[in-house]
Amino acid sequence: MDPMERLLAERACERLILDFVHRLDLGEPSSVAELFTEDGVWQWPEGDRLIKGRDALRTYFGSRPAGRLSRRLMSNVLVTVVSSGAAQAISYFTTYRVDGYEGGVIPAGPPVQVGHYEDTFRRAGGAWLLASRTLHLPFGGATPRANSPLA
Repeated sequence: MDPMERLLAERACERLILDFVHRLDLGEPSSVAELFTEDGVWQWPEGDRLIKGRDALRTYFGSRPAGRLSRRLMSNVLVTVVSSGAAQAISYFTTYRVDGYEGGVIPAGPPVQVGHYEDTFRRAGGAWLLASRTLHLPFGGATPRANSPLA
């Protein structure tokens, strides 16, 4: 690959990483399935979760509880292009999340998760897609219920 092709591939994969968390936090969570290949995989080995295929991914991410408010911060995104059709990445994340959100401003608490993702990407039909996403979670806790909105 020439340097410009590599740069464009890296940027496309970075964009998928960010699009994933934006869809979970600000969009329609089930739509993250569209960012994966047809046989894409999301897994959390320590949580015994393995979701395979777009339909299963759509169902899994679409089953998030009503009233869940979350914001994820992504950092240290490092994409490595392996070939013209394959790439991998590692990125760190911090998740702030509450259940039972009904609007307004609520007191900020500590993050409920801090970890990293390991991703693999494949180029399919000219577009880069997630082939697999593996969650590694060294810091995690229960999702708290939202407190009363601040006045």
